[in-house]
Amino acid sequence: MRFNGFIAALLFAILIAWFLPEGPEILPLKTITDIGIGFIFFFYGLKLSPAEFKAGFYNYRVHIIIQLTTFIIFPLLTLGLLPFFEDGMGSSLWVALFFLGALPSTVSSSIVMVSLARGNLPTAIFNASLSGLIGIIATPLWMSLFMASSSQFEFGAVVQKLVIQIILPLVIGLFLQKFLGNMARKNSGKISFFDKSVIVLIVYSSFSSAFASELFSTVGLVDLFKLTAMVIVLFFIVYFGLAIVSRWMNFATEDEITAKFCGTKKSLVHGSVMVKVIFGNSAANALYLLPIMLYHILQLLVVAVFAEGYRKRERQEIKT
Repeated sequence: MRFNGFIAALLFAILIAWFLPEGPEILPLKTITDIGIGFIFFFYGLKLSPAEFKAGFYNYRVHIIIQLTTFIIFPLLTLGLLPFFEDGMGSSLWVALFFLGALPSTVSSSIVMVSLARGNLPTAIFNASLSGLIGIIATPLWMSLFMASSSQFEFGAVVQKLVIQIILPLVIGLFLQKFLGNMARKNSGKISFFDKSVIVLIVYSSFSSAFASELFSTVGLVDLFKLTAMVIVLFFIVYFGLAIVSRWMNFATEDEITAKFCGTKKSLVHGSVMVKVIFGNSAANALYLLPIMLYHILQLLVVAVFAEGYRKRERQEIKT
């Protein structure tokens, strides 16, 4: 229900942006969201438990499969969809889809779903945390390969923003973890609420700019259906592909659950942050966020169903 509330808040933010595309002038949204991004990664550094991270460290085969899927297989799959876009790499919709493919995995929802399905929780914690750290560098690098010549992408400026808004707060959080880590983990729910509030503001800001500039008038209903279908296809190709690989590598059921649940996830938090770091305050930001928002809703709903199926099966096995 918590995740559904978050989705409802995102949809409500888009609705408000539609009715108020200029936004409230009294609120400096850019400044608020820029500061909020810094705090998201500061708290991320504080909450990163060394003990939990270490507990899942030695399950290296699962780690390799998950990270390869997240940062290599997924981007390559989106690259394989390039022929379906008439303008090729010049298509903003394809860039948005590729941006989805280049993002890291989620942290909280991966761990929650793996826990619900009775998967390997230490391995899930390790991979979700590691994916977030790798993504800080990997996502901008992937995007730089295809947008280096674009006026929207200046690699030097992106690196500068990356350091100031993400890496520096993260390092400070890691440094202070010894003193404030336990307190941050005890207040994880409040921090998660803060994170999601910042994401809602970023989504509102992005979509209000898009509606004000009439960006979505260039996106037809057919394109929207095509994008939705591609997002669904990507999810199930990765999910069932990971199932095949897990069985081929003789993973235990707990490890297979972790590989499928962590390997298919993409982070809306990182997506919302990275879209501002990479593209600034462009009106096209809403378009770049569209695939990850569609994917976020899909992954929560579908993985929740699969997780409940695993949990019920385990209960039946215990009874028998």
